[in-house]
Amino acid sequence: MIALMPGQSTTETPTPRRPLAAVRAVVLAVALAASVMASDAHAAVAIRFQLDRPIDAMATPLAVASRATFAAEDLNVAILPGNGAAGGNRDAFARLAAGDADMALADINALIQYRDRPDAAALKAVYVLSNAAGYAIVARRSRGIRSLSDLAGKTLGFVENEPAIAFWPALARLNGLTGADDGKVQLQRIGAAVREPMLSAGQLDAVTGHAWLAPINLRDHGIPAGDLAVFRYADYGIAAYGLAIVVSPKFAAEQPEAVRGFLRAFNVALRMTLKDPAGSIADVLARMNGGNRDLELTRLKTIIRDDILTDEVQRNGLGGIDPQRFSLALDQLSEGLKLRARPAPADIFDASFLPPPESRRLD
Repeated sequence: MIALMPGQSTTETPTPRRPLAAVRAVVLAVALAASVMASDAHAAVAIRFQLDRPIDAMATPLAVASRATFAAEDLNVAILPGNGAAGGNRDAFARLAAGDADMALADINALIQYRDRPDAAALKAVYVLSNAAGYAIVARRSRGIRSLSDLAGKTLGFVENEPAIAFWPALARLNGLTGADDGKVQLQRIGAAVREPMLSAGQLDAVTGHAWLAPINLRDHGIPAGDLAVFRYADYGIAAYGLAIVVSPKFAAEQPEAVRGFLRAFNVALRMTLKDPAGSIADVLARMNGGNRDLELTRLKTIIRDDILTDEVQRNGLGGIDPQRFSLALDQLSEGLKLRARPAPADIFDASFLPPPESRRLD
C-alpha cells in the first residue's frame, strides 16, 4: 500500500525515467560546452609584428612561419610592413614603445642608439637573424674603384641615421682610409630614395647600404653586375650583428610564453627557409605586390650566404650573440656614434627567451 502525502491524488503517476538517448544528449551537450570554454580559454595569442621595411626576401622566415609553424604554438601573428626609409627602425621602436606593436624585426645597432635616449622604452632583442650585419659600400668599377683603398679621394654617399654610417669611422681606421686631407673619402649626405639613382648617374662614386639590397636593386635597374664593387663591412673588420627580433617590455612581461612560442616557431621556419630557399620564397611573394621571384630569390640567397650562415652560426647555432664580439662591435659603433652610456650586452639582448641550443644548431 502506498502512503499518500497531504494533497496528493491517487491518480498521479511517478515521473517516467528519461530515455538513455536523451541522457546521452545532455552529457554530450555539457561536454561540448566545456570543450568550447576550454578552447576559448586557450585561444591563440595575437601578436602584432612590425617590420622596419616593406615586405621583401628578408621577411621570408616570417612568411613561412605564418603558413607552417605559428599555429602550432597557438599564435595569430599579423605582419605589419614598415616604410623602408632611413627612419624605419625608429618607427618600429616607436610603435613598440607606444603599444601599437608587440614584436619587431629591426637593426640591433639602431636599437643600441635608441636605448641610449633618456626616455627610451626598455626594448630588447631576443633573437638575432642577421649574425653579420649586411652593411656594405657599393661602388662602380667604372669610377675607378676596385678595392676598398680606391675610395681615397672619392665621394661616398650615405643616408643619415642609417647604422652603416655610424660604423664608417671604424671601417676607415681599420683599412687605412684616414690620412691626409687630400686622401680622405669625401662624405655626402643623401636621401634614401636617391641612393641608387645618384650612383647610377655618376653623381657619386660609392654609397653605403646593404649588400643584399642596393647592389641587387642596381642590377635590377640595368647596371651590369660586373660594374659593381661590393665591400661588405664584415669582410673588413667590422664585428657588428644586424637584424634582430625585438620585443616590447610590456608584451614580454605579460606574455612570456607567447614570446618563447614565437621564437620556437620562427626558429623552425628559419631552418626550413635555409634548407629550401627556392621553395620558401613563394610564401613571401604571396605577400608582396608584384614581387619578382628571381630578384627576391637572389636577395634571399645573398642574405643566407653572407648574413645568416656565418662561421659563428656554424659553431654556435642560430639566434644568439657572442658577448665578446658584441663588446667589440659596441667599441666600433662608438667611434661614430657618441653614446651617453655604454650598455652591457644584457641591456640590449635577452637570451632567456631563446629556444634550446640543440634546436638552434645546424644539422
